[in-house]
Amino acid sequence: MEANGLDPRRALGQNFLLDLNLTGRIARQAMPLEGETVVEVGPGPGGLTRALLAHGAGHVIAIEKDPRCLPALQAVAQHYPGRLTVVEGDALDIDPASLCEGPYKIVANLPYNIGTQLLLNWITVEPWPPRWSSLTLMFQREVALRIVAEADDDHYGRLGVLCGWRTNAAILFDVSREAFTPPPKVTSSIVQLEPKASPLPARLLDLERVTQAAFGQRRKMLRQSLKPVGGEALLRTVGIDPQRRAETLSVAEFVDLANALGR
Repeated sequence: MEANGLDPRRALGQNFLLDLNLTGRIARQAMPLEGETVVEVGPGPGGLTRALLAHGAGHVIAIEKDPRCLPALQAVAQHYPGRLTVVEGDALDIDPASLCEGPYKIVANLPYNIGTQLLLNWITVEPWPPRWSSLTLMFQREVALRIVAEADDDHYGRLGVLCGWRTNAAILFDVSREAFTPPPKVTSSIVQLEPKASPLPARLLDLERVTQAAFGQRRKMLRQSLKPVGGEALLRTVGIDPQRRAETLSVAEFVDLANALGR
């Protein structure tokens, strides 16, 4: 960081992770890595990148938006000849599947300001199942709780429904703010998601419409919040009490609503 003048920038959501014990622990959560292709987003100066390569990743493709980080990453590439490819660009505009052939894993300390949108991009790809075999990602703990939340949980919302529909998701461990440079204001968590080979059948667009309407007015009864997509008539079609609220519905019930909407 000193050699390349890498002061972390808040505008880029940068909180660099330099603790070798921690980066190694994250890499081990994504194992086996031998011979695997791993896509990393926002590597910064390459702390996690080094750990992935040291733990045997066959090929790491690192997507980095900040050109100041490129010399540091190229130094890592020279130490691991042929095993690290650095792609300069915005991860929001790049489909990881376009960067490699065959299956891959995504492992990343995601920039906080785009982490949720990146996750949504990856879990809503078509066709399903995706080419990625696992996602091992760092989020603010508040976001992590939303990813794994189930019905009747205060953190349950559209993100939890979509993740619960298509993946098996779990929080692996928390990361103290002191592990970062600079320390963020919040605790972080490592979340791992694995794709379900056969999610409950539904059209993604219809499920997105139903969940957006339901959680857009989450404190209201479903008969009111779902008015834009059919209201009580839609609820009667699948036998759901119109007086219930969005946070009480299971993923399967949202899928039923989506399928009724699509008919």
